[in-house]
Amino acid sequence: MNIRTINLQSTDSTNNFLRGYVMDDNDDIVVVKADYQTAGRGQGVNKWESEDGKNLLFSLLVRPRTVPVTSQFILSMTMAVALKETLDSYAEGFELKWPNDIYWHNSKISGTLIETTVSGKGLGRCIFGVGINVNQQTFTSDAPNPVSLSAITGQEEDITELLNKVVEAFCKYYKMLAAGRYAEISDLYHAALYRRRGFHAYRDADGTFDASIVEIEGDGHLVLRDRDCRLRRYAFKEVEFLI
Repeated sequence: MNIRTINLQSTDSTNNFLRGYVMDDNDDIVVVKADYQTAGRGQGVNKWESEDGKNLLFSLLVRPRTVPVTSQFILSMTMAVALKETLDSYAEGFELKWPNDIYWHNSKISGTLIETTVSGKGLGRCIFGVGINVNQQTFTSDAPNPVSLSAITGQEEDITELLNKVVEAFCKYYKMLAAGRYAEISDLYHAALYRRRGFHAYRDADGTFDASIVEIEGDGHLVLRDRDCRLRRYAFKEVEFLI
């Protein structure tokens, strides 16, 4: 794969940078890394807190034109399993919290914001905006449960080396996706799910309840089974994990 890498000292958002970027016909993947983002975003209205130069902040652009619009959650799964495989090389205990966060036990180390465009019956472009807490030790925002890689490993980690490992892992799984091996990627995603076993506490618009995870559907919906054996199906932001 032909990978173009762009390094920025500072930008408002690497996703914003790539949104207007015109890919070269020869480029399969474009990666933009920034030391600091002035307006880094999480899902919805959330912001991503990051100390200057301490964390891995990057966006990755691909053109997954063979992926049907109805199956686009496979892209989220692809990046998630690539991130987990990379972090697994540093320590044990990482899991994938639906839809695309990486947790270490009950603490969040990574989040991904995904933006897609539609072209015909398939997808045109997909931008993954990824933040990984790497060497930051103190978090001052109201995020409830952040953790950094260095806090887990007990040593400062090389951010560029981490990015190279992520891109290498993503390329491996993206080739699987291009070959139509969706089921294999989905199986890896499900096997690594946070709270994949047992009953846990959740909250939706009607209140709190205990449930176990049944599956993540191909379109990204989370299916839970409560203690009354009733199935509950949720889109993102319709249910909260109580930690």
